[in-house]
Amino acid sequence: MIRRYQQVDVFSPTPFLGNPLAVVLDGEGLSTEEMARISSWTNLSETTFLLPPTTPEADYRVRIFSLVRELPFAGHPTLGSCHAWLTAGGTPHNPGRIVQECGAGLVPIRRGEHGLAFAAPPLLRSGPVEESFVALVAGVLGISRGEIIEARWVDNGPGWVGVLLKDADALLALEPDFSGYAGEGSLDIGIVGLYPPGAECAYEVRAVFSDDQGAMREDPVTGSLNASVAQWLVETGRAAPPYTASQGTRLGRTGRPRIERDADGTIWVGGPTITCISGHIEA
Repeated sequence: MIRRYQQVDVFSPTPFLGNPLAVVLDGEGLSTEEMARISSWTNLSETTFLLPPTTPEADYRVRIFSLVRELPFAGHPTLGSCHAWLTAGGTPHNPGRIVQECGAGLVPIRRGEHGLAFAAPPLLRSGPVEESFVALVAGVLGISRGEIIEARWVDNGPGWVGVLLKDADALLALEPDFSGYAGEGSLDIGIVGLYPPGAECAYEVRAVFSDDQGAMREDPVTGSLNASVAQWLVETGRAAPPYTASQGTRLGRTGRPRIERDADGTIWVGGPTITCISGHIEA
């Protein structure tokens, strides 16, 4: 069957310098195994499949696959999928608000001056990290425990553990190594380093994790992590929206997630979305 297909660059104002996403717009009829196989073939960090919603509140439904598993929620796939759905002719029930259905539930998305933005979902796990686990994370990052200012669980789906370092320079100097990691399952680390006041961006972010072979991967720009990091830093008074974050510098990317907050406290994470490839696949 011929299915519409896009590759969308997310979070960078310059094409090919953000985080790419593969989107299969006509996902209906594909099995889970077929979706996983297509996702593996694209070799991108995530591939999504658009489907009819199962609830009248949603405009569309999405299934999100990484290279190793299906995810209930992820940020750049949310924005990229919404972009693909809109450019393919999707019309939301409410012109000012798009509602995406995914494994984590319903996610509101809005259009604004800085592009599409999603409402940060509630954290599935939060709070301090066990001290023994902080020491393990420090070992993976190649630093001493004392160089970690704070560690928090900031898990909104992918399983992030957040690590705050003294500044962005310390973050950019890291050389993580997962070869000695002896824990169970994958390890997803979100690292944050603040920039000085007056800088273009409030802080730098890096997202590093182990794949199913134990090798390290680094994500260029990560919407889910920027959402949970924003919730953490706003809660602790370290950041005050609106502001722009930076991610991807070590990879030669210019990710610029935009963080905003409504009067009711809702955190929004947004940025540019650009179609770089448009065509069809046969599956």
